[in-house]
Amino acid sequence: MVPLLLLLPLLWGGSLQELQGYELRVQESVVVQACMDILVPCSFSYPWSSGNSRHSSDEPFIYWFREGDPHYSDAVATNDRKKRVKSETQGRFHLVGDPRDNDCSLSIQEARLSDSGVYYLRVERGRNVKYSYREKKLNLKVTEKPDIQFLEPLESGRRTSLTCSLSLACGQSHYLLFSWAGDTLDAMNPDTLHSSELTLTPRPQDHGTNLTCRVTLLGAQVTLERTVQLNVSYAPRNLRISLSFRNITEGQALQLLCVADSNPPAQLSWFQVSPTLESTPISSTGVLELPYSGTTEAELSCRAQNPLGSQNSSLGLFVFSPPELLGPSCSQEDEGLRCSCSSQARPAPSLRWRLGEGLLEGNFSNASFKVTSSSAGPWANGSLSLHEGLSSGLSLSCEALNIHGARSGSVLLLPGKPAFLVAGALGGAGAMALLCLFLCLLFFFILKSRRKQAATRPEGVEDEDPVMGTVAWGSRQKPCPDSPPDQMVLSPAEDAPPPGEQEELHYASLNFHEMTSREPQDQEATSTEYSEIKTS
Repeated sequence: MVPLLLLLPLLWGGSLQELQGYELRVQESVVVQACMDILVPCSFSYPWSSGNSRHSSDEPFIYWFREGDPHYSDAVATNDRKKRVKSETQGRFHLVGDPRDNDCSLSIQEARLSDSGVYYLRVERGRNVKYSYREKKLNLKVTEKPDIQFLEPLESGRRTSLTCSLSLACGQSHYLLFSWAGDTLDAMNPDTLHSSELTLTPRPQDHGTNLTCRVTLLGAQVTLERTVQLNVSYAPRNLRISLSFRNITEGQALQLLCVADSNPPAQLSWFQVSPTLESTPISSTGVLELPYSGTTEAELSCRAQNPLGSQNSSLGLFVFSPPELLGPSCSQEDEGLRCSCSSQARPAPSLRWRLGEGLLEGNFSNASFKVTSSSAGPWANGSLSLHEGLSSGLSLSCEALNIHGARSGSVLLLPGKPAFLVAGALGGAGAMALLCLFLCLLFFFILKSRRKQAATRPEGVEDEDPVMGTVAWGSRQKPCPDSPPDQMVLSPAEDAPPPGEQEELHYASLNFHEMTSREPQDQEATSTEYSEIKTS
């Protein structure tokens, strides 16, 4: 057992490297086109001493074998006339060098696909040299690619036949097995993919994908394949428009980008309205740039067109804004009080009136009041006519609202000789507190002015309000016996009409110019307006 154990490592080591003195020099990987000729240079060496052998005159024999064939089987090429040669290589595989010069070069004519494989060399000379080179081997690869033929270009939606063929000019005879592979075949019946012909209906998404035909030579167990990239033509689709702002010298520009998926690439154009055959584009590229302003509005259309068709996409540019309120303004008429109110917004706002706790909107009338409303473009207009029910402390307001906000303006009848105050777009407790403070200061200022007038005005001069001009807010009372002579008081009762007569109403309107503050969309946007006092 011991000698056997020692021998196994030696045999194993010999399989990993050549024995000392044996060397093969050959290109290990060779590729040749089917039916073409090729010469593979080769040289070898082996330990040999002519002076120590009785068989120094023996001719060396070399043999090329297929990998896996033992040395006693048929060779593919040899210079030993007594050795049989495989029929499939006979006459095509030749040794072209002289083995006595250590030349083992191999010539292969009309290479066949079945010739592909690995080959090893064996040398024999006399009784002492019998060796197979295992470290280096010749790896021969014979290539051929199938040919895929079809009518180009492929067009989306049109059925097309494709044919796969394999031409071997050197007359080899094999059983061929065809198969097709590719993403475009996912939805097809697998049973239809094992033929040399394929019927395909291309889709736009098949453009740029790969289609492969594989041919297997059953006798040689060789598989060949060719892959082509599909070029599918289709009309424009998936047209998309994007919007962005860009800074320019004059301010900002609105940039519209139009893109579409098509093959061949589509011609992109912009039109002011829906395109017709006679329409002239305002831009012949996919980019349209418009100077931006707060009132920029337009109806635009983008068209993508190529020889297979066209696609259009339209859009409207609109500016959205919360309401801006003008009014309300009121005036006395023969039949009563008439108030009007206007508002501008995008989209156009709706107007409504609040009279005390009541809500009035639309077009409505009765014996006490009449409400009218109308709209044109971004404007909404409304009016409220009151025929009866006027009294001090009565409040009414005009409200304008759209989805982006709301504004309101109020009218308040003042105490005393009835007058009214217009508070434009006031809202919330803070605004009402400001209004009350302003009224207090106003009456204080009037009272102070009256006192000064009492001390300096000559007799017979009519009362004139230094603030309100000729509008009477009240009148002086005669001094009480125990009152200081220069003390003046405002007494609306002194000038009261006789019983049964309707007292005359005096009105003052105070308009506030807008000071806007931004607020959340779901709350009413309010602002304060300031101006001169108007009377009527």
